[in-house]
Amino acid sequence: MADPVDQLVTEALSLPEKSRAFIAEKLLESLDAAEDFVVSEQWRDEIRRRCQELDANESQTIPAEEVFADLRTRLG
Repeated sequence: MADPVDQLVTEALSLPEKSRAFIAEKLLESLDAAEDFVVSEQWRDEIRRRCQELDANESQTIPAEEVFADLRTRLG
């Protein structure tokens, strides 16, 4: 019998990209949830807004490699 975790991973990887991204986001959120971590309501609203923009493809993202290359150029 296959390991349940391996089976879950295999099934998750067969999902469409948006579904995989949603699952990944939820798993990461579960790791970041610390009881003593306090975020203001204004910042929560900003996070929600930015996530909604990303989900709706309303914002332009820049690959990390480009950001770091630009920083290296600027910092000389």
